[in-house]
Amino acid sequence: MFSFERIEARDRREFYEQLNTYLVGLIEGEDDWLANLCNAASLLYLLVPDINWAGFYLFRDGQLVLGPFQGKPACTRIALGRGVCGTAAQTREIQVVKDVDLFPGHIACDALSKSEIVVPVIKGERLIGVLDIDSPFKARFDDEDARGLKAFVDILNRHIDWPGKFE
Repeated sequence: MFSFERIEARDRREFYEQLNTYLVGLIEGEDDWLANLCNAASLLYLLVPDINWAGFYLFRDGQLVLGPFQGKPACTRIALGRGVCGTAAQTREIQVVKDVDLFPGHIACDALSKSEIVVPVIKGERLIGVLDIDSPFKARFDDEDARGLKAFVDILNRHIDWPGKFE
């Protein structure tokens, strides 16, 4: 059983250093993708302040399919290029959206979400999926969140033996 205390940090850089240390401790020695993504989503949801959804969409059969998450029920399938998640997957670039109402084609799974960050999960040249985090506050995410969450995804990639196809 793991016990995680609220992270007290001077800034977001320090916050993500501690969060990522927790992640390593949580998944080290376990390479199962499902178990690790479940724990990663839970860790994010419990410790990242001012969010209302955290989870993963996995790339399967040419589209993103809902994976492990914490929060309200979500959209099940997202086409590449559609919404923030589909855009991040198609471009393979982190998307930091300060106001989701201004993002063309935004998919509103939860009307309370006002900002979003999506980090592609890529191993080598292979698109695994995306990490998606929503907030009920506008402009919740910034470049420091992008750097910290990219490092979070890099840790997952180092510790997970991704299957050839998600089953």
